[in-house]
Amino acid sequence: MGHSEGWSIVIAPKTRLFSLNLKELFQYKDLLLLLVRRDFVAFYKQTILGPIWFFIQPLLTTIMYLFVFGKVANLSTDGIPALVFYLAGVTCWSYVSESLLKTSDTFITNANIFGKVYFPRLIIPLSIVVSNLIRLGIQFLLFLLVWGYYFFFNNDNMHVTAAILLLPILFLLLALLSFGFGIIFSALTTKYRDLRFLLAFGVQLAMFATPVVYPLSLASQKYKWLILANPFSSIIETFRYAFTGSGTFDLLSLGYSAIFSLIIVIAGILIFNKVERNFMDTV
Repeated sequence: MGHSEGWSIVIAPKTRLFSLNLKELFQYKDLLLLLVRRDFVAFYKQTILGPIWFFIQPLLTTIMYLFVFGKVANLSTDGIPALVFYLAGVTCWSYVSESLLKTSDTFITNANIFGKVYFPRLIIPLSIVVSNLIRLGIQFLLFLLVWGYYFFFNNDNMHVTAAILLLPILFLLLALLSFGFGIIFSALTTKYRDLRFLLAFGVQLAMFATPVVYPLSLASQKYKWLILANPFSSIIETFRYAFTGSGTFDLLSLGYSAIFSLIIVIAGILIFNKVERNFMDTV
């Protein structure tokens, strides 16, 4: 007789380090949707302006970048209208920042739930990444409104390129990279709490190692390879190029980002599964 006879669900410890039970994740899809809804609603619940904050935050950030980097530092935008240029970078990077910071707290903020009831632990970071994709979609609409104004009424030689067909892939790569890095840090912060502060600081520094507030063409040839080594760089550059025709578009660099994202997700799952076994002893 099998040990599972007579039972509809059998919960057993993982025997392999790399054990991603996709079937189990699918079985808990209702929980995933519930968590996505919770994360999305909790963002604006009990606020005066409500969902409008999804528009206000990137818009204020873009205006600040426009003043500091556009007017004061006088950085080039490759001929792209400054508001469109900075908003494109902010739209992508705000998703990365929010996903990384929230995912990195997976074990710490959900320790009580993990200790009481069983469900696939990857559901929590996955729900954060998915709920932030909804937020990204809303902020993308804001970008389209601003871009549409300049494109149709104040066109400064902008044109749409075929790279716009890669838009779903670009968003998917952002999600994979954020998920991979996020679960790695979530596993490490269970033992090393200082990493939470380091990550918050590191995300801010990483923005300047990514062409968010400056075009890739502005980087010197000596250090350009360092920026291209950042897997987020080609994604943001391709995003701008798709809608404006200006910027750097390189399929090899984008392919590198895709391969890097797969590697970081696999590495993240390995580390996450290892820590998951005994994280309650360290949290």
